[in-house]
Amino acid sequence: MPSSEKFRDYVLSQFKGELFDGGFRVTTRKMMGEYILYADGKIFGGIYDDRLLVKPVAAAKAMLPDAKLQLPYDGAKPMLRVTDEQIADKGFLARLLDAMLPELPAAKKK
Repeated sequence: MPSSEKFRDYVLSQFKGELFDGGFRVTTRKMMGEYILYADGKIFGGIYDDRLLVKPVAAAKAMLPDAKLQLPYDGAKPMLRVTDEQIADKGFLARLLDAMLPELPAAKKK
């Protein structure tokens, strides 16, 4: 089932206005009914079936020790699920993103 725009807007609102160490800006791109999440061009996660999933880099694993690995869709690599309570905590999301971004690959040049 595709993710709702309402959930996407909620997740984006939780990132909006937060001060990230690097001044990162969070954006989305719709892809097959789901949303890929970017911070200044780096993919860090996505919204799949109204779930916020992030890449399982070391920093994310450290900050989400109880997170379950879940598949965003059949055939995809597993990702870590961010709970509804964690999404509601803007400060936590800012710290999570700040910790993850140095470990993510740079955006690919087109």
